[in-house]
Amino acid sequence: MRAIAFELLRRVAEDDSYANLLLPKLLSDAKVDSRDAGFIQELAFGTLRNKLLYEKIIELASAREIRTIDSHALIVLLLGAHQILGMRVPAHAAINESVKLAKQRASESAAGFVNAVLRRISERSREQWIDKVLDSADSVDESLSLAYSHPLWIVKSLRAALESRGLGDSLEELLVADNTPAKVSIAALPGLADVGELSDFGTLGIASPIGLELSVPPSRVPQLQSGFVRVQDQGSQLAVLALLAAEVKVEDFTWMDLCAGPGGKAALMLAVAKQKNVSFEANEVSTHRAKLVQQALDPISKLKVSIGDGRKLAEGGARFSRLLLDAPCTGLGALRRRPESRWRKKSTDIPELAKLQKDLFKASWDSLLPGGVLGYVTCSPHLSETTALVSWAESQYRGELELLPANAILNEINPNLGLDVTFRTAQLWPHIHGTDAMFIALFRKKVNS
Repeated sequence: MRAIAFELLRRVAEDDSYANLLLPKLLSDAKVDSRDAGFIQELAFGTLRNKLLYEKIIELASAREIRTIDSHALIVLLLGAHQILGMRVPAHAAINESVKLAKQRASESAAGFVNAVLRRISERSREQWIDKVLDSADSVDESLSLAYSHPLWIVKSLRAALESRGLGDSLEELLVADNTPAKVSIAALPGLADVGELSDFGTLGIASPIGLELSVPPSRVPQLQSGFVRVQDQGSQLAVLALLAAEVKVEDFTWMDLCAGPGGKAALMLAVAKQKNVSFEANEVSTHRAKLVQQALDPISKLKVSIGDGRKLAEGGARFSRLLLDAPCTGLGALRRRPESRWRKKSTDIPELAKLQKDLFKASWDSLLPGGVLGYVTCSPHLSETTALVSWAESQYRGELELLPANAILNEINPNLGLDVTFRTAQLWPHIHGTDAMFIALFRKKVNS
């Protein structure tokens, strides 16, 4: 079991693999049963989530800088630290199994080092180690960064986003939520499935009226096999439902999902489009991701997914009454689902992403019919990817666009959301709404602009 967790962390570190995509394959190849699979997932994902904290603890326990430790020995140490400090594994078992793993995947000399460091780690509780680690922190944000294992720039970005909504006091709650594995949510595609018939499998409509939060493994939900019920975060469901609920002031006959990969939102749009006899198109720039979109759409309708640069959309001449721009972003809203992503993104990525988001917005806007609605969505609360884009769009297209009240629209979809209608854009939060931190802005192109 530990060897599978090691392999996952190794490939995440060395091959830039995505943990949530790689793990099912590793488990399948090894023919692991469900009980062992749960242990492996918690071991691997918990280690990834707590990587920064565990590295600081390892430095203190070994009196060595992380960069001087052999990479494979370090993975073994990280896994061992999580077993001792973050799981209910007896310390002696965690140490013995880690030493065995070090001999297999690192070296005999590394095994002795692993044994010594993990024995030192086992001498203190998690809370005691955190107190010791925080002795080096110079600010509240740095303390939070270390204690909850988020890069400092992300902590600062999340604080700014929360404060912009009057929620600054809940930063620590958000960091806790990011480190808590998300429950699996599913969506019943309208016209194809009824969420009420799924109630035996979980809790209905926590955020989305077509959503259900599973209390059983997805493998026990037979409706998932048909493709008419999908695994999908309820924040993603709400983003599509908000766009489709917004009022257009033009004949509503053609919809587009511009950046459709991997296909969850496109599937929901297509299902509703079929109900309303509306034409639907999906585009994706990546051939691999376009195939995923195709697979997502095929159970609903044999629709060909176009492959192309969304920034050139308008050149094709097609015009749409509703257009979803689920823009590429840092993904800071899904840290609880993608534990390694917090270590991959850097603050220096933001300017390039912001430029791409603006370029895609321009192409989307040019392809929107007068009276049509554009839904701008990111799975990130970072202000540069959310409200800054909205301010830029309002300045760029002054007199041409109307910012629709996304929070009011979402409250009509689900009154239990209780979103603050003084904000016209919507920002969902894991610790408040139980969803990924989706940002949603709805723009309508004025008819006489």
